[in-house]
Amino acid sequence: MKRALITGITGQDGLYLAELLLSKGYTVFGLMRGQNNPKRELLEQLIPDVEILTGDLTDLSSLMRAMSVAKPDEFYNLGAISFVAYSWENAHLTSEVTGMGVLNALEAVRLHMAATGQQVRFYQASSSEMFGKVQTVPQDEDTLLWPRSPYGVAKVYGHYMTINYRESYGMHASSGVLFNHESPRRGPEFVTRKVSRAVARISLGLQDKITLGNLDAQRDWGFAGDYVEAMWLMLQQDEADDYVISTGETQSIRVLLDHAFAAVGIDDWSGYVELDERFMRPAEVDLLVGDSSKAREKLGWEPKVKFPELIAMMVEADVAEQRELSGNK
Repeated sequence: MKRALITGITGQDGLYLAELLLSKGYTVFGLMRGQNNPKRELLEQLIPDVEILTGDLTDLSSLMRAMSVAKPDEFYNLGAISFVAYSWENAHLTSEVTGMGVLNALEAVRLHMAATGQQVRFYQASSSEMFGKVQTVPQDEDTLLWPRSPYGVAKVYGHYMTINYRESYGMHASSGVLFNHESPRRGPEFVTRKVSRAVARISLGLQDKITLGNLDAQRDWGFAGDYVEAMWLMLQQDEADDYVISTGETQSIRVLLDHAFAAVGIDDWSGYVELDERFMRPAEVDLLVGDSSKAREKLGWEPKVKFPELIAMMVEADVAEQRELSGNK
């Protein structure tokens, strides 16, 4: 029976990945910061079979203790401060967790292997935000990285440090350059979930409008449940490598709104949406759309959930949640 350790276990990716690994017979350990983490109860309710360990990506000693308890065959580093807009407000903390945290995780794995002789395969959650001011469209594994946010810069550091440990120590360390991936478990601070929740509340008469920034921003959006399968597939390969994971299709915020409002029977959303410059990024990324040919060929991976289906899934989940919360049965 394989053993896996997941950082960022309470995020959408951590939850879907834990479910996937448990379904494959793994023993799954999840790293969580602090005893009073508000997401602990959610994790225990959703996936009670995960064994929770306390640790922090900024504290190498805590990661080493977690390694000694979990003794994992596979280490998935999904932990990060992942909200791009917040990274301008707190660039230092973002750099510590999202950047230096990767170094701590890699070093904990390296030291554990040296001390025990156990082989551990490492996955790093890289991001399409690393491409930023994109140099080619679509983006693949060879596209020059030009990040446009403190978050993107931190992810580039973690990405290259993972490559460095692979080349320096022969570690089985792979990075998945994941383009935007969403689900009903996405945090409400992200635009897709912000939209799906607001549309649900508007349809129930609980909210009048939604306030957004750049409606012309475009992203390559996929389903998180599909993308965690790619993570697992990377660690099953004989050799470690880096892979772009994407749908290859790009959608604008306007198209997102079209599908979200259509899911509740509203064709014209113009009267429900207001624009506010406070939601504009200081430096917007250009056209993010991924070329995942390498993953499709070498891993046999491909996305299953299409964009309209994804957004409808999110809206329907939020309608059910908001109806229950409001007592509007």
